[in-house]
Amino acid sequence: MTANFNAPDQTVISGDSAAVTKAGEACRTRGARRVIELKVSGAFHSPLMAPAANRLRVTLDKAPFGEPKFPVISNATAEAVTTAARARRLLVDQLTAPVRWVECVQRAARIAGAGARFIEIGPGSVLAGLLKRILPEAQVVNVGTADQLAQFLEAA
Repeated sequence: MTANFNAPDQTVISGDSAAVTKAGEACRTRGARRVIELKVSGAFHSPLMAPAANRLRVTLDKAPFGEPKFPVISNATAEAVTTAARARRLLVDQLTAPVRWVECVQRAARIAGAGARFIEIGPGSVLAGLLKRILPEAQVVNVGTADQLAQFLEAA
């Protein structure tokens, strides 16, 4: 099952370990440039996570949720979420639905408009790299350390 649409040329699959291995072999046979098995603790973003999704739903139903102060783009649908009720539902859905990263980035670019700057905060630059593959013309900044964050905030 598709778990992530990371870039036009990168898709992640998830599921039963043996089935994922078999699918990887089939991808190699059909000419995939790279097939990498990710060491993860579960079949995230697949229907196999339904039991966890049900437990998360129960927990989130008890948690207070405020209305978003700005649109938040859902990984599960790539829609701009503007209500607490919808955010709560989509947080559960993202456990079993594929991450639509390509569509999320495209939606964010449409919302932000021309000249938008994307900022990846945290160690590494994986998301910035994927973003540049999706939107080659995009302005992308990576803020990976506390010093870089201080410099970024000072410049802003």
